[in-house]
This record gives sequence, structure tokens and C-alpha cells, in this order.
Amino acid sequence: MLGKNCFRKIITSFTAISILCVYSMVALAVPKDVMAEITVTGQVTVNGQTAVSNSTIVSGSTIVTGANSSAVISLGKTGRVEILADSNLVLNFSATGIVGILSSGKARVSNAPGVAATITTKDATVIADAGQADTFLVEVECSHSHVDTAAGIVTLREGAADRQVAAGTSATAGNLSQTGCRPCLRPDSAPPLRVGGLWVWLAAIGVAGVAIFWGIKKDDDDIGGDVIVVSPIR
Repeated sequence: MLGKNCFRKIITSFTAISILCVYSMVALAVPKDVMAEITVTGQVTVNGQTAVSNSTIVSGSTIVTGANSSAVISLGKTGRVEILADSNLVLNFSATGIVGILSSGKARVSNAPGVAATITTKDATVIADAGQADTFLVEVECSHSHVDTAAGIVTLREGAADRQVAAGTSATAGNLSQTGCRPCLRPDSAPPLRVGGLWVWLAAIGVAGVAIFWGIKKDDDDIGGDVIVVSPIR
């Protein structure tokens, strides 16, 4: 009887140890939330709460920056995301990917080789080349979205059309002629001048030139011209 009880205790102990080991392995296998560190300048909120530097944020957070403010999200070996003033970005990240939805403003993204990076705006999707390190700036404006590539290469996907944007170049997606938007000072971003408008400008310049010419001629006549006196007596 004593032998049987000892045997049962041994079996129970081994069973408990086996269950504990299995649960430990499962717990270790469950992916944990990837954390990131934020550094702020000025007024920045994360999920509606005021953010402070050196605090951590989780994937899926919404970062909003105020005027003259910015935020830098450090993702360790994965990369880095800088959110500039007056911007709204929903940021998702993992050890192998950076995905953002930029509603307004500007965001600069740097991804490490092997890390996929994608930023989506109302006009297009910017996809970085995961085979190399990339650095690019995405800007959302009223009528369009703009991407500037500083390093690597990205793809600007607008609908079904893809355009590659290599380092040192830029591209625009959207409707540049949309009305009701502030003029953009970026080169080649303004809508083309219509022919009718061009002729109006040329005519205005011509009229102004004629007026200036006759004004100068009149001044010359008044200052250095001969004075003719008509005598009432013949």
C-alpha cells in the first residue's frame, strides 16, 4: 500500500511539473506588445492624453502634435518615426513592420533593412523598400499628398498606379487643381496657368509698359524740352 501511494505521488508530481512546463512554454510563445519610446517637443498628445518625453507607447496609438510641436517615436532596431507640427498619425508597429495612417501634417519615417514601412494618406499609400534602409517624408495637404525620399527608395501607390520615388526625388498624388485650398509653395505643386490667363497677364504688362514709357517721356519734355511762347501781338 505504501509503495502504491508513493508511486501515485511521484506520478502526480511529474504531471504537475509537465503542466507547468507546457504553460510556461505557451506563455513565452505568446507575442508581447512591442513598446516604443516617445520624445516630445511642445504640445503632443497620445490617445488624447498629454505625452511626456521618455514615456512608452504601444502599437495602435494616435499621436497628435500642436503648432510648433513635434514627436519622435524610437522603435529601437526597427526604425524611427518623427511627427512634425500640426500632424495626426495613427501608428502601428512590430519588430518587422511600421504602418501609419497620416490624416494631416507631416511624418518622417526611417526603417531598417528587413522592416516593411507603409504610410497611408487620403490620396495615396507610400511603401518603402523593405530590402534596404529608407528615409522618407510624407506630407498631407488640402488638395494632395507629397512624398520626399531622402534615402533608399519608396513606391507611391495612387489607385492602381505605382510610381517609384528614389532618393533625392519627390512625387505628388491627388488633385492639385482642387478649389478652396491654400496655395502650396512647393515647386510644381501649383495648377498650370491657363492660356487665357496668360494672355491677360501679358496684356496687363504691355499696358503698364506703355504707361511707364509715356510718363517718362512727359517728364523729359517738362524738364529739358523747349518752351514755346505764343505772343498775343503779331
